[in-house]
Amino acid sequence: MSDLPASISIKEEGPREGFQIEKKAIPTEQKIRLVDALSDTGLDYIQVTSFVHLEKVPGMADAEAVVAGMTPRPGVRYAGLWLNQRGLERAIATGRLYLEGKLTLYASDAFLKKNQNRTPDQQLAAQPELIRMYQAHGIPVRTGFVTAAFGCNFEGDVEPSRVVDLVAQMRSVARDMGEDLSLIGLGDTMAWATPERIRRVVGMVRDANPDVELSLHLHDTRGLGLANAYAGLQMGVRHFDAAVAGLGGCPFAAHAGAAGNICTEDFVLMCEEMGVATGVDLEKLIDCARLAEEIVGHPLPGKVKAGGSLSALRRRLS
Repeated sequence: MSDLPASISIKEEGPREGFQIEKKAIPTEQKIRLVDALSDTGLDYIQVTSFVHLEKVPGMADAEAVVAGMTPRPGVRYAGLWLNQRGLERAIATGRLYLEGKLTLYASDAFLKKNQNRTPDQQLAAQPELIRMYQAHGIPVRTGFVTAAFGCNFEGDVEPSRVVDLVAQMRSVARDMGEDLSLIGLGDTMAWATPERIRRVVGMVRDANPDVELSLHLHDTRGLGLANAYAGLQMGVRHFDAAVAGLGGCPFAAHAGAAGNICTEDFVLMCEEMGVATGVDLEKLIDCARLAEEIVGHPLPGKVKAGGSLSALRRRLS
């Protein structure tokens, strides 16, 4: 399969993925300013904050205030991240967020132990209780996610067959609980993926699960983020996570240079220039990227915010 999809969907994670890792405190009003600006770009999914332990991620201490202060736009889903029932209850209490249930398994036992202090059996055994929690709140469970699906700083390479097995386990648990996963996310949490590894893992997971959509969460620590995204497009993937200006990084990856997700505006430019529709106004998104850089007060890795779009250049030349 080599034909590119006609259109894709982007989950914007910059406000959450980015601000959680910044060393200096980001004022709440500045976070809201970025969320509101992103709302006007055509992005239809924005992850705005995390409802997590404040001692572990102090940058998310103002989660409720950010949600309360933003100005929702019609057609935009505003989401949060949580890791347990208390986090979910906080998200529900805001009354302003798009809520979806997600199951998560780890392709790296070592990273699972470090991040959740669980064994693989314990993580799998926790999923039915997680589903019951969502069901108690009337939240459908439609998404599964495999963390460290392409490799791990603590464990090394991950066999694609391991990822296929984990997806099968998630789908089986969901079915037993009366749920049906329709989207499976594959996370390159610590940037071990290469285009060939993307093709191999995506191909094997897709072949084993032809009835579900796949999504990619790609980090750019080693500079292969867009190349990996392109490989995913070639494999027919239509759902991608991204972060404006390249904000962020994984605070638990034990890598001083751990970068954030692929840069949203760089990815949008690539897609649009190849005829893959994103539904995003690139010029407005570039303005958001420059705003993000202004807010954090240091250079961010995105390239298009400095180089500009080709469509704007064509207009000047015409």
